[in-house]
Amino acid sequence: MVKPRIGVQMMMLKEKVDTEGIYNVLKNVHDLGYNCFEVSQITMSEHNISEIKRAIKDFGIEISAMSCGVEDISETEKFPGDTLQNDIDKIIADCHAVNCTILRIGMLPINYMGSKEKALDFANKCENYAKQLKSAGIDLYYHAHNLEFVKYDGHYMLDLMRDNTTLLGFELDVHWIWRAGLNPITILKNYKNRIRAIHLKDFRVGNIDMDQYPGEGHEKIYFMLHMITQFAELGEGNLPLPDIIQAGYDSGSEYFFVEQDALYGKDAYDCLVTSRDYLYKNGYRDWF
Repeated sequence: MVKPRIGVQMMMLKEKVDTEGIYNVLKNVHDLGYNCFEVSQITMSEHNISEIKRAIKDFGIEISAMSCGVEDISETEKFPGDTLQNDIDKIIADCHAVNCTILRIGMLPINYMGSKEKALDFANKCENYAKQLKSAGIDLYYHAHNLEFVKYDGHYMLDLMRDNTTLLGFELDVHWIWRAGLNPITILKNYKNRIRAIHLKDFRVGNIDMDQYPGEGHEKIYFMLHMITQFAELGEGNLPLPDIIQAGYDSGSEYFFVEQDALYGKDAYDCLVTSRDYLYKNGYRDWF
């Protein structure tokens, strides 16, 4: 098997990219010990591509995955980034420019939510794009949240997408699987040989501070119960991460991207240090 790599999902760094520039952010995260990156929610302008190439040359980092949309949100609302429908040639050129062979779709578009038929239509479109991209040396992956575990005719939507495609891969997120009420270890095993990358984030029950929740009495308790779960740095929550990581590796994952959807006032670099230290402590230093 290919030696696994631990990297960073750059969505959590997008504000820093806006203020510091992508080159400096890549340098700073490289200095923390991370050497491979999944680029997401960052504009792929000519300038940013050039700066990424400069960082690759200067620091020896790897751009392991890039991101895109499938199509515009509607006739009047554009997708905030490049889409396969409108920009496939540019997307391919950008991937080639930074030597990236994984392209990922970050979320199910709103237009395809709500029915089995819509989900299968979306999967078919993704499969067709996967064929085009494969000929350019790029693998297409779909990133799942918890909503893909809705059941249609007794089957999870994500399983229907898997079973009706062959080239499309799946990027599983261990926090969102857990939030769907499922065991990440089981789901990872069920997707053996259909994954090359997974998202690592912990699941934490936050401190109970009733003053932060709206309402009074039992209404306040209602909000607390629904808002107290948090995205956490690795090792700061309740997930059995070593067992999850092993299941991901056994199922074919090459990349394990550290991600945190919300930081709760903390600095992104500090969060990455906490996750790094946990991974070092648990024997994954050589995966960096």
